Amino acid sequence: MAIVSVYAVFANAGEAERIGRIVVEERLAACVNILGPCRSIYRWQGKLETTDEVPAIFKTHHWHSDDLIERIAALHSYAVPCIAAWPIESILRTYADWVEDVVL
Repeated sequence: MAIVSVYAVFANAGEAERIGRIVVEERLAACVNILGPCRSIYRWQGKLETTDEVPAIFKTHHWHSDDLIERIAALHSYAVPCIAAWPIESILRTYADWVEDVVL
């Protein structure tokens, strides 16, 4: 099993859903969980910024993680979006089988 979660943050729920639907339709991800809004505090172009954003977690096989990250970045509205893959150490076998079946 080599399932990974890809975490990304979006400007709003509409963008997260639009991109989520595209990558699931393209079979780069088996599914996406769009989470509730979060408050992000960060430094951008020399200024401290505070923004409400929408995080999402995509599930895929590690073979697709780089392609998924690149596709999300290409569709994203940010110049430098947060997109990171997280390894999964333990997973329900039947869920992992489903993810693999959907994306492979």
